[in-house]
Formats: sequence, C-alpha cells, structure tokens
Amino acid sequence: MTQKLNQDDSGAALNSDDITERGLEWNRVPAAIWRARRGILRPVTRLDPVRFSDLLGVDRQVAALRHNTERFLRGLPANNVLLWGARGTGKSSLIKALLNEYVTEGLRIIEVDKNDLLDLNDIIDDIRDESHRFVIYCDDLSFDAGESQYKALKSALEGSIELPPDNVLVYATSNRRHLLPEYMSDNDNSKVVDGELHHGEAVEEKISLSDRFGLWLSFYPISQDEYLNIVDHLFPAVQERSALHRAALKFAYTKGVRSGRAAKQFYRAYSGEFN
Repeated sequence: MTQKLNQDDSGAALNSDDITERGLEWNRVPAAIWRARRGILRPVTRLDPVRFSDLLGVDRQVAALRHNTERFLRGLPANNVLLWGARGTGKSSLIKALLNEYVTEGLRIIEVDKNDLLDLNDIIDDIRDESHRFVIYCDDLSFDAGESQYKALKSALEGSIELPPDNVLVYATSNRRHLLPEYMSDNDNSKVVDGELHHGEAVEEKISLSDRFGLWLSFYPISQDEYLNIVDHLFPAVQERSALHRAALKFAYTKGVRSGRAAKQFYRAYSGEFN
C-alpha cells in the first residue's frame, strides 16, 4: 500500500515525521483513518480526549473490553469484539477511551468505513509485521440486503487459509446483533430435528458473520434515573438540580431518546446557563 499523498483531507500538509517511505511512523502516530479513494492511511492528529471515567452506566462493558485488550497487548490470545445495541449508549466512546488508556502501551487504532472493507486484507498486510498492536475499528457496522462487503470482513476475521496476524484485532460497533437484516421469512426453512433447532441457510449465513466476533458486548436503552445521573456528571457545579433535570428531560423528549449521547448534546447546548 503506497502513501500517495502527503496531505490531509483539508489540504493541510502532514508532518513529514509521521510518514516515511514504508508507511506511517507508528511510534509517533496513535491512530489513522483509511481513505480508500486516495489509497492512504491518514494520521489522526486530534484525538477525542474521552476517558473511561467519563462514561457512566457501562462498567460491565468497560471491564470486559479492558480485559480483552490487555490480553491482546500482552501477546495472549484475545477476541475480536462486537459492541452492539441501542444508539447513543457509549459504544463508540468506549473505543475512543480505549485508545487514550492504552496508547502508551503500544495500542494503535485504524478506522475503516464499512464501504471500504474490501481493502481490509491489504491494510492488514501492511501492518502484520509491525511491533505495535492494532485494532481495526469499524463504527456503525451493518449491512443491507444485497451488500457484499461483509464477505471480506468474514475472511479477515476467520476463513482464510492464512491465520490472522497476532498483532491485529477487529472491534466493531453496531445497532444490530447479527449485523445483517433479519426477516420473518428467514425462519421458514428452520426445523427441529431430535429436539434440536436447525436454522435455514439464510439464518446461518447471517449468524456466521457475528459469530466470528468472540466477545459480544451488549448495550441497552438507559432509564430516566441513569440519564439524569449522566447529566449531573456533566454539570457538577449546578446547585439547582430540579431546573436542570426538567430542562434535560425536555431535551431528551424532543430527541425521542434518553441516552448518553443526548445528555452530551444537552450539555453542549446549555452548559453555563444553570446556577
């Protein structure tokens, strides 16, 4: 994979120390984004500073993700991870916090868009001999009927005659547990044989993709109390909590959802306006 262009998407020149003839200088670059049209990994220069301590109500998911990642960083067997569930519940934030937590221990993240997964094996080939540990990150991963990019992902996870490299895992977020659309008609060919359920080919195809992620972390809609706890965390100095809570609940009502994302958006809209 050749680094074709020495500038970012805005046209600004990248630091020459970050890019060498053989690719990115990973000692200096904590993360990169794959730009398929230009065939380059663009270094990320501004990381989201979110930390695990900023995320409320996801202690179980944080603990499981940390455990898996720490095994990976120590060179022990570890799983590809699927973070799935309700929107706005912190799935993407966990990945960002993970990088901030472990970047000094050699963790690097490469973000790849779903539409660019056909390039996944080429990206992996270019980093398989690096000393750093890489998480390939796919955000909001799901596939509609007729899309075939998931086949490249299946091959990269498991399925090729070549073992995946020890220094690469895939972490993906999705609103769908099985990543592919599921229909009632998919169950038409399912049957019970000797008391065991045997799925039809359509169901087996859809399950086979998500099954390649050894660790599933589920995220569910939060309660009103959990939503207000996040709001309180974002507004620690506010004394008049009742007014703050009324405004936060009204904001969530207009959004149609109570979530950590909605609480953060409320903070961006009203920080500094409550005493």
